[in-house]
Amino acid sequence: MSAELVAEVGERSAARSWGTAFRAVRPRQWTKNLLLFAGIVFAAKLGDGERWLEAFAAFAAYCAASGTAYLLNDVRDREADRAHPLKRQRPVASGELRVGAALGLAAALAAVALALGLALGIESLALLLAFVALQAAYTLGVKHIVVADVVAIAGLFVIRAAAGAVAVHVRISPWLLVCTGLLALFLALGKRRGELVLVESHATPGRRVLRTYSLRVLDRLVTIVAAATVAVYSAYTVSAHDLRALPVTIPFVAFGLGRYVYLLRRRGLGEEPDHVLVSDKPILLTVALWVVVCAAVLAAG
Repeated sequence: MSAELVAEVGERSAARSWGTAFRAVRPRQWTKNLLLFAGIVFAAKLGDGERWLEAFAAFAAYCAASGTAYLLNDVRDREADRAHPLKRQRPVASGELRVGAALGLAAALAAVALALGLALGIESLALLLAFVALQAAYTLGVKHIVVADVVAIAGLFVIRAAAGAVAVHVRISPWLLVCTGLLALFLALGKRRGELVLVESHATPGRRVLRTYSLRVLDRLVTIVAAATVAVYSAYTVSAHDLRALPVTIPFVAFGLGRYVYLLRRRGLGEEPDHVLVSDKPILLTVALWVVVCAAVLAAG
C-alpha cells in the first residue's frame, strides 16, 4: 500500500471519527439553546455588538454543557439504549464511539463550558453550574420519577432563559420565565406521550418512568398545560404596555400549540420534539410569522 493511500485512508478514518463524535453530542438538540438569545431580543438590544458577543458566548457554553450531559447519559444508558428502536443508533450504544473516547470528549466540553461561564461572570457561572447539577440529577434518577421528570426538563429551559438575560446584563422578565417553563413542560409531556406510543407499537420496555404514565393521563396534562401556556402568554402581551401591538401574536401561539397537539394525537408524533418542530410545514410557517411579527413590534416599540 502506497504512502498516499495510507494517508488517504487515515484522513477518511479521522473524518469519520470526528463525524461520529459530533453526532454523539447531538447538535440537532442545540436548537434548545437558542433560548439563550431571548434576553437580548426581548430587551431590544439588537444593535449592541458587545452584548451579542456575550449572548453567543453563553450559547456556546450551554451547547458544550448539553453535549457533556448527552455523552454521560449515553455512556450510562448504553445497554438500555441498545434495546430501543431509535436510541440504539446513537454512537455510544452502537459501538461507533468507545466509552473512553466519549468520557474524554465529555471532560473537554465540560472544561470549555466552565471557562466560558466564568468569563461571563459569577452569576452566569452560578446558573451554568445549576444547569449542570439539574442535568446530572435528571440523568442519575429524576428521569425515573413520574411528573418530576418533565418538571426537571422545564427547569432546564427556565435556567437557559435566565442565563441568556444575565449574560447580556438585562432584566429578567418573570413573564419570559413563566412562559418558557410552561412551553417546555408542554413539549416534555408531548415527548413522553410520543415515547409511550413508540414503546407500545414496538413492544419494547422503554424508559422506566413510562410504566407509570398512560396515554389518557398524558393527553389531559398536555391539554391543560397548552391552555395554560396560551393564557399566560396572552396575559403577558396584554400587560406589555410599551408593546401595545404584541397581542396580535397570540393567534400564532395558539395555532402552533394546537397544531402540535393534533400531531401528537392523530399521528403519534412527539418522541423527538425538535424533529417535529423543523419538519412540519404549518408549524414552521407559524413560528416564522411569529418571529417576524414580534420583530416588527419590538422595532416599533
